[in-house]
Parts: sequence; structure tokens; C-alpha cells
Amino acid sequence: MQQREEKQLEAAVESLASRVAHVKNALHSFIYKLENEYERLTWPSVLDNFALLSGQLNTINKLLKNEKTPSFRNQVIIPLLLSPDRDDDLAKLTEQRVPVFSHEIVPDYLRTKPDPEVEEQEKQLSTEAARIGPEVAQKQIQTLNKLCSNLLEKLNNPRDDRDAESAAIRQNKPSFNPADTNALVGAVAFGKGLSKCRPPGPVAPGHPGQGPMMSGGPTLQQVTIGGGSGQQAGKMPSSIKTNIKSASSSMHPYNR
Repeated sequence: MQQREEKQLEAAVESLASRVAHVKNALHSFIYKLENEYERLTWPSVLDNFALLSGQLNTINKLLKNEKTPSFRNQVIIPLLLSPDRDDDLAKLTEQRVPVFSHEIVPDYLRTKPDPEVEEQEKQLSTEAARIGPEVAQKQIQTLNKLCSNLLEKLNNPRDDRDAESAAIRQNKPSFNPADTNALVGAVAFGKGLSKCRPPGPVAPGHPGQGPMMSGGPTLQQVTIGGGSGQQAGKMPSSIKTNIKSASSSMHPYNR
């Protein structure tokens, strides 16, 4: 009976090792394509590689859940020899990944439970999850599902539809005020809406261009541009005030 169980265990280990080797080869091939053939790699090819890996992992799960497969949980692995020296046979079996079987690496390679830090994080997450009531959790799930649905809907919409929606939004919501634009163009081109007034405050003598206002001399003008004709100053949609230094035509060098 014991010999039969040992043979079943050996056969199961060999079959499992063969399946794992297939997964390893598929991963190596996929990683090589990603690193060296990424320019020619297409999305359908990537999906095919993922499908291959998924199928191989499902095969391993079925093998482990098979009734004829002995339970590996009941098997105990005990290190018989630990040495800090290099073991060439071990390095060859592990493809140079484990050249030494010492006290430092044995706890990591023969560990059957997560690291203490990972276990502590899992406990914290479990505690936080237990604090949330079922109603609050259901609301959060509904909110997340709604966000995901909206995102998927936007991603699935054709690009032309999104461009049409953007164009419609731009047409319905102009980014400028036509009345202000027309008033500004009229003021600059034809002087429409400009009014003359003397700047407030005393004028210091002796400075060129700052003497008393004289006919035909340079003056300072405070310009107010209204929103359109027939509107009062207090009811203007927008006003633009600037100081314009102008010279009369009599002061022009060609008119002397």
C-alpha cells in the first residue's frame, strides 16, 4: 500500500513538473517577444499568448484537483543537508537560480505561509472589511459598477461619435462674446465709442508731453469702449479702459 502511494506521488510530481515546464517555456517565449519583437507584435498575438498561459494554468489546476492526484498538502519537505558551499548539481537543476542551499535561503524556498509583513497586511485588510456594513458595501459596489459601466460605454463608442459630440459642444457654447468683439473692432478701426477727458490730478510742469492740454498738442486721453450704440455707460456689458497718447495732425512732421 505504501509503495503504491509512493508511485502515485512520483507520477503526480512528474506530471506536475512537466506542466510547469510548459508554462515556463510559454512565459519565456512571451517575454522574448515583448522585449525583442515589440515593434511587430500585434494585439491579437498578445491575446493568443495570454490564452495559452491561461489554458496551461487551468490544466495544472485540474491536475491538482483530480481525485487520483495525491494531496500535496499532506507531504512534508525536510532539508537533509544545508551547506554554505556552492552545489553544482543544484545549480544545474534550478538553471543557476539556486546555487547554494544554505540556512539563509531555505526559509524562503520552503515557506508554506506568506511573510509576516504580508500576513499583517492581510489581517488589517480583513479587519477594515469587517467594519463596513453590508449596506455600505453594497452602495460602494453599485457606485463602482456605475463608474465602470460609464467608462466602458465611453471606450466602446466610436471615435466619430465622440468627435461629433465635441464639435456640437463647441458650437453650442462659444468661447467669446460677439458684442464685445464687435465693439473692440469698431473702436480700433473707426474710433467708435471713444470719449476724451483730462486725466485727474495735478500736472507737474517741465515734463515733455505732460503740460496743460493745448489744441494741436499731444494729449492724454482716457478711452472707454462701450458694448454698442444706444447703451449707457452703466449698462455696458464690458468696458476696456486704456491710455492712448496721440498727436494731432498739425504736429505731424509732414504737415508742417
